[in-house]
Amino acid sequence: MSLQQTLSDLDLQAKLIAGEESAFAELYDRYSGPIYHYIKKFVHSTDLSEDLCQEIFIKIWQGKSKLSEVRSIKAYLFIMARNHTLNSLKRAMRSDVAIAEVLNSFVEERNETEEGLLSKEYHEYLEKALDALPARTREIFRLCRQQGKSYEEVATALGISRNAVKNHMVGSMKILSASAKRDLGISLSVLLTVFLK
Repeated sequence: MSLQQTLSDLDLQAKLIAGEESAFAELYDRYSGPIYHYIKKFVHSTDLSEDLCQEIFIKIWQGKSKLSEVRSIKAYLFIMARNHTLNSLKRAMRSDVAIAEVLNSFVEERNETEEGLLSKEYHEYLEKALDALPARTREIFRLCRQQGKSYEEVATALGISRNAVKNHMVGSMKILSASAKRDLGISLSVLLTVFLK
């Protein structure tokens, strides 16, 4: 009987943390196919998808001691696959605009089950980052970015100057951009392109 038939993801994760190579082999058997297909939606290249998939599992094995902090190994794998792929694309393209276009085309055909996990993680991250902003700055950001209102419309609605709106937006974008780069390894423009469309 294989490990796949006897172990839950949680048990598999525990054995992986303990350094059991058979658990790593089982994790690879269980998830390399879905991860490969997920990456291929981004890069549309068999060879590159295979390489990136291998790199992700190597990172998992090398960082297995940190897996105790992970709630869901499956969600973690997909989040890691997305971040690693985006970072690789970004290094290759050297352009947030180009990577955002790749992401936009991907978003239109994404798998809802896989993306549900990732969207939730990124939405939670963005909400947490927004919550750290001053109330007025957060309100202005939401009006401009999430509701698509112009600076003039927001200024009129809130009874403040257009320049005050601009200053709040510049400040919030600086803070959020630094957070996204530090915590997610991607630019704010990439994050906003996908989740604040």
